[in-house]
Amino acid sequence: MSSIGVKVIRSLFGAAERIAPGLGGRAAFELFCRTPNPRRLTDGEKKAVARASNFMDEARHHRLDVAGRCVVVHEFRPREGRPRAGTVLVLHGWRSRTEYMKSLIETYRDAGFRVMALDLPGHGGSQGRRLTMVSAVRAAHAAGQWFGPFAAVIGHSFGGAVAVNAVVGSVAGIPPLAASRLVLIAAPDSLPEVFERFGHYLKLGPRTRSAAAEQVRRIAGRPLDDFVGSRFLAHTPVPTLVVHAPDDREVSPENAEMYASAGGHVRLHWAPGLGHRRILADPAIAAEALDFVARQGVTLH
Repeated sequence: MSSIGVKVIRSLFGAAERIAPGLGGRAAFELFCRTPNPRRLTDGEKKAVARASNFMDEARHHRLDVAGRCVVVHEFRPREGRPRAGTVLVLHGWRSRTEYMKSLIETYRDAGFRVMALDLPGHGGSQGRRLTMVSAVRAAHAAGQWFGPFAAVIGHSFGGAVAVNAVVGSVAGIPPLAASRLVLIAAPDSLPEVFERFGHYLKLGPRTRSAAAEQVRRIAGRPLDDFVGSRFLAHTPVPTLVVHAPDDREVSPENAEMYASAGGHVRLHWAPGLGHRRILADPAIAAEALDFVARQGVTLH
């Protein structure tokens, strides 16, 4: 978004704060949920997708109807000759897609796992231009109904937050996703903090922020302040591996420390020098994520 565009939007929200904060809050929430146009990729994104084309050709592509929208799940079967080790679900982050999870997916396939990789709503092959925690959890639950239960759910960035919320059953009306373990890579812990940064960027007033937060209660059945992953995990002791780079500039390392504080069932692994995105392509991180799941002897299918 251009600096001029940001100034115009800020001025509009400033006016809404004085005149119609409820309307401003609803508009801010919709802007928050808006996803990038999947057809307008940067040059770097186009190259990454092109490099993964042969990899994606190896998958079976399932199209699920989730609340009237098509959501795509890519199935990568274990390498031939490998004993079946179970099924894992992989969730990418915001402005991402299955292609960017290639290294992790290949590592699990090579170890005998069937990998189901979900394109979240508004991303990759899935329909829409809108993504909320509710729609993401609903999509993960649909994948679980078709392909679960899962030996583990592995999520990067926003996908990690989705994994936690899906497994603990945080959204009213959506049952917990059946999974034995969680692997959270560079995942944010606090949705209220994400909202706070967004509100600060747009200079939203307090009444507008409150109205935007009310939209979360409306669609999720619980207040925004409840959506803190470490609190959920403290009451749902699913064995969890948290992987994070101390130099991550998109999701601060404090998020990993908060997850680790949830209890002894959470293990923290630091990945120095790998930032927010390079961490996905690092073979040592992929091996660590695999070991956490494979050494448990899980045989779910």
